[in-house]
Amino acid sequence: MVAHPKIVPLINQQIGNEFSAMLQYYAIAAHFGAEALPELAAHFRKQAEEEKRHALRFIQFLLDAGARVEIPGVPAPQANFAAAEDAVRLSLEQEERVTAQVNTLVSTAKAESDYTTDNFLQWFVKEQLEEVSSMDQLLRVVQRAGEGNLLRVEEYLAREKGHGTALVLGEGTEAG
Repeated sequence: MVAHPKIVPLINQQIGNEFSAMLQYYAIAAHFGAEALPELAAHFRKQAEEEKRHALRFIQFLLDAGARVEIPGVPAPQANFAAAEDAVRLSLEQEERVTAQVNTLVSTAKAESDYTTDNFLQWFVKEQLEEVSSMDQLLRVVQRAGEGNLLRVEEYLAREKGHGTALVLGEGTEAG
């Protein structure tokens, strides 16, 4: 096995974390869909798919490393929000949590001189910087617009999607 035995259970846990994030983003997308906010719904559906790709990337790494994949159960996501800001704030907090989890994985890989895993994780380090930055930006846009002007957020997301800017996370950065 290429990956250090100490890090394998941590990566399995991270797979669960990524699937949990995926479910949370789908729940947020459904919430915005029910509120007739299609751009916000589409943005969070895209985020959900990205989290799924992250989980699959971790799974493939463990398989390539000759380790056993053990996907843990995940809690049900929060499905209802009093305000759009609450949903986006939860997303930002989630991305900050995932960043801390990835950093723990990197620290463990380094401590165990597991250079293969450390190298693999560097992609996630960069990805988390982009995700936290993007979610923080979206939160600020939602706060600036205010709950009564969410159609302005919709317009903003439609414009950003059309320009292919960094707010649309992961676009062009995923390898298969």
